[in-house]
Amino acid sequence: MGVSLQKAPLGHTSSGRTGCEESHSPPWRNLDGVRPVVVYTLSRLGLFAVALAVLYLLGLRTFWLLIAAFVVSGLASYVLLSKQRDAVSAQMAQKRHPPSGN
Repeated sequence: MGVSLQKAPLGHTSSGRTGCEESHSPPWRNLDGVRPVVVYTLSRLGLFAVALAVLYLLGLRTFWLLIAAFVVSGLASYVLLSKQRDAVSAQMAQKRHPPSGN
């Protein structure tokens, strides 16, 4: 009448699930609303870096380099990033006035 006890592999429970699993989604999976803001911000920073590099190569130095790069990247983002800006504003409007389910 010997009872044979089998041990589950390390890190697993007898139900076959690992001890690390949780019943809810991880927080990083719920970043759908953040994506347009991140894309727009990184695009603006990228344009600023490109403008800074180009103006530096053209010989602009010191404080005026930063001012000119800020102005040039602002004008370029106004023209080039209109889709991203619209996506950010639509997301902000949706969060401020969510659609009613009634």
